[in-house]
Amino acid sequence: MASVVPDPATAVDRGAKDPVGDMSDVGRLILLGAPLGNPADASARFREVLTTADVVAAEDTRRLTRLARDLDVTVPGRIVSYFEGNEERRTPELVEVIQAGYVVALVTDGGMPSVSDPGYRLVRAALDAGAPVTAAPGPSAVTTALALSGLPCDRFCFEGFLPRSPGARRSRLRALAGEERTLVFFEAPHRIAGALADLADAFGADRPAALCRELTKTYEEVLRRPLGELARWAAEGEPRGEITLVVAGAPATAPEPPDDDTLRAAVADREAAGLSRRDAISEVATAYGLRRRDVYGVVHR
Repeated sequence: MASVVPDPATAVDRGAKDPVGDMSDVGRLILLGAPLGNPADASARFREVLTTADVVAAEDTRRLTRLARDLDVTVPGRIVSYFEGNEERRTPELVEVIQAGYVVALVTDGGMPSVSDPGYRLVRAALDAGAPVTAAPGPSAVTTALALSGLPCDRFCFEGFLPRSPGARRSRLRALAGEERTLVFFEAPHRIAGALADLADAFGADRPAALCRELTKTYEEVLRRPLGELARWAAEGEPRGEITLVVAGAPATAPEPPDDDTLRAAVADREAAGLSRRDAISEVATAYGLRRRDVYGVVHR
């Protein structure tokens, strides 16, 4: 605990500077949405929380230190690491700090904590302990890539990272092939060629997609091409940087129209239940999305 608990003698005096309301005496967890790559995207609240939190739990403490320097911000609170390798051990320590009345800020290398990054475990533990949890929202690679993709954004599904095993990845993609919502994936550069090849095989080489690389950074690149073309592009050389992949949903397919025997049987069933033939035909037409006169013609043919 000595590595996490702030020294009361040097604890941050938040007072009126508290950026999340009149809660200066209440311990809590604040999730910070960090810039994806451009420090100028950091919000005023992001900067304020860094200067008022008692403990800042960072996915990479060196990156946080560099970001604070770029923002010309001093972090007076204790900085500790919180990443995949130590989150199980560190989570109860941080919850204990929050319960002691301190403010803990959680920040990842980019984007919102918990979204394919460390954070969910701590959020769940803090809530289970009855501790307040809030956020200073910020950039998100998911919604940024979605907006830049040129694909429909009204309904989408975030799938995070695909399984590392090729077999498990292909199985997951087969299950998603009929998903009609736009799909968003994260993928590592060394796996993107294999992932795109499997996507083209499962979804079809002509399915529209957008590969977004190094969002908001100096070498930002967005390739809007069918999956087959993207797979060939990736196979020619391993792309670098962080990749967010947006794939169009499956085209909506109209249900197969019922055959004549099915329609006649449906009308007969309703007549047997006591409906008049006229009402039975009307009900069957509504049920199958057909015109009444078409069902009438089938029944009387």
